[in-house]
Amino acid sequence: MYSYILSHIDPEPDYLYRLWRATNLELLNGRMASGHLQGRLLKMLVRMVRPKRILEVGTFSGYSALCMAEGLDDDGCVYTFEIDDELEDFTRRWIEGSPVGHRVRFFIGDAVTEAPRLGLTFDMMFLDGDKRTYVEAYEALLPLLRPGGFLLADNTLWDGHVSDPAYDHDRQTLGIRRFNDHLVDDARVEKVILPLRDGLTIVMKK
Repeated sequence: MYSYILSHIDPEPDYLYRLWRATNLELLNGRMASGHLQGRLLKMLVRMVRPKRILEVGTFSGYSALCMAEGLDDDGCVYTFEIDDELEDFTRRWIEGSPVGHRVRFFIGDAVTEAPRLGLTFDMMFLDGDKRTYVEAYEALLPLLRPGGFLLADNTLWDGHVSDPAYDHDRQTLGIRRFNDHLVDDARVEKVILPLRDGLTIVMKK
């Protein structure tokens, strides 16, 4: 079914395909890159929301940032933060070499502490950092999201581990469960989980 889906949606741009291959060949945990299906969805959601400023928490190799940048107008910008400085050389090279790299500002640092210092509000956010601290990141950054803005949280089904008792002591699984439970009771937002890939939660700030 996954192959069928990929053959019936917009093709993955050649540059992003080459980035995906390089990510999997040169970096550990290459599957963390969004990939073809989620990448096309991210671009489509940006087209729908038409944000001017997007905040991304967790750049990794830059794949998702570039997908979102594809959907922006030329005056839009993705502000993306990666806490692992060992990724900087790889990621910066691929972002700066992209046809839409001029729409991306790439920072090495913790978005939770650094993003508020930009003095900006955002129309959209993509939360894809440390699963153990999703709740803390969400609470720190939600004030930067404008009312009516959208926050996307990745990996919220965590390979199905969120409902598997075998992972009751796994800190990343516990972090995702805590985040999902936190959202259920949050009256400030509307939310829905899509069972896409590893789970994608769409949150709208009221």
